[in-house]
Amino acid sequence: MQITDIKVRKLFDEGPMKAVVSVTFDGQLAVHDIKVINARDRFFIVMPSRKNPDETFRDIVHPINAQFRASLESAVIEAYTAALEAAENAVENADEAEEATSV
Repeated sequence: MQITDIKVRKLFDEGPMKAVVSVTFDGQLAVHDIKVINARDRFFIVMPSRKNPDETFRDIVHPINAQFRASLESAVIEAYTAALEAAENAVENADEAEEATSV
């Protein structure tokens, strides 16, 4: 199974959750609401889950082995980093454009 697309749906500045991501596999299966978390000075992903009646959470979908989990986590964090850089560049370009028009 190959990752064919990763879309960073939302970025967050505050708190440990930094992004919500959707991943497409083989161009045929999409998994939404994968969260990028920053805690204890490292990034990791949390798979989509639902709340059980006993107030615990259970993953709806998850990797079966450590090798695939590491591959998925690496790809998602790389996409998050790229989206963060793109957002920062967009802000810088907007600031420069505003300065150019106000002169």
